[in-house]
Amino acid sequence: MDTELGALSATAGAALAARGWMLATAESCTGGWIAEAVTATSGSSAWFDRGFVTYSNAAKTDMLGVATATLAAHGAVSEATVAEMAEGALARSAADIAVAVSGIAGPGGGTPAKPVGTVCLAWARRGDPVHACTLRFSGDRTAVRRQTVIHALRELIRLAATDRG
Repeated sequence: MDTELGALSATAGAALAARGWMLATAESCTGGWIAEAVTATSGSSAWFDRGFVTYSNAAKTDMLGVATATLAAHGAVSEATVAEMAEGALARSAADIAVAVSGIAGPGGGTPAKPVGTVCLAWARRGDPVHACTLRFSGDRTAVRRQTVIHALRELIRLAATDRG
């Protein structure tokens, strides 16, 4: 793992551990990269519960409970879908906080409405509303995925440092 991801993961882990929080991940376009980054950090078993890699729509529905109506109305790459992914990860784990991602990493698959580099992320904490956003990253497939992991970890750090999302 590269130095930046390692440092972010360690910082996120320290922040989560300080709160006594466990993390769950629900990943599509990153294919488990967030979970890989956090489990590469020594001691992560104290703050990482589990990760779900739900690349297909069927996996999102089966493993996380994403409503087929949500996928039909909004698509896999939408704030509505990642919000349900994050909520599903919380409901199916012992975690206190979850991060979910779905996006179009490229090189194909983009549309005018959702071009390559479009990524939706959501964070859910028990007892708080889900926070979701849509970002557009540049670069090749690896760059889009890596920037997604970085953003996910940075927001976890911020959320662990605040009382409310």
